[in-house]
Amino acid sequence: MSASDLFRHTTITPITPRALHAISIVVILASTTGCAGWLPWGSAESTEKQIARYGYTADQRISALKKEAREAMEAGTTAEVQFSQGLIQTLLEEHDPRVRCSILEIAADFDTPAANAIREGGLRDPDSRVRMTACDACGKRGKEAIAMLASCMETDEEIDVRLRAVRALGETGDTAAIAVLARALEDPDPAVQYRAVDSLRQVSGRDLGNDVNAWRAWAADPEARDTQPTMAETIRQLF
Repeated sequence: MSASDLFRHTTITPITPRALHAISIVVILASTTGCAGWLPWGSAESTEKQIARYGYTADQRISALKKEAREAMEAGTTAEVQFSQGLIQTLLEEHDPRVRCSILEIAADFDTPAANAIREGGLRDPDSRVRMTACDACGKRGKEAIAMLASCMETDEEIDVRLRAVRALGETGDTAAIAVLARALEDPDPAVQYRAVDSLRQVSGRDLGNDVNAWRAWAADPEARDTQPTMAETIRQLF
């Protein structure tokens, strides 16, 4: 079959006005912005050039930090100390709250003075999302973080941050948090009171139901804390 015969037997679908309009927009954008690289048939700018021009993206910074953290933990104590010390400066220079949240999540796994300073500093971050992540990081550190979480619970202006601090106190799993959570039971916000009840269940191993007054009475009586759970409590815990 000749080329002319092939053309005669080929069905050509006409371009609709709508499709023509879309093509026109693409051509105009390409010619006015000079960004042909974004077109599907254009050559994309190399990663190295993008980094040189715009710097690393938030995702790239997070990925690099996680990689460095894994390497530091594999290398041992000295590397962990050096990495966490450098992480302080990284946190201070980071403008993106999402990256600062990731730094707090990374710091939660390090048991060094610098990592502890990062967690404490995160509780005073101007962004509430970072402060909530700092609460989570503190909750993983046990008894050593109770004082920091107590301060956050009682002073932060954002209710969501205070609730996260109360939850993190329960996640410490330490009975030393009971006295702090007892104060949370007196909070004027019912949401804080009931979150405190949940956290008290965690740190005490008791279950007095959802009656805030019952928990207040129990928390105020040191002798009651040492008694064994009642049969009713045991049944509630099973179900």
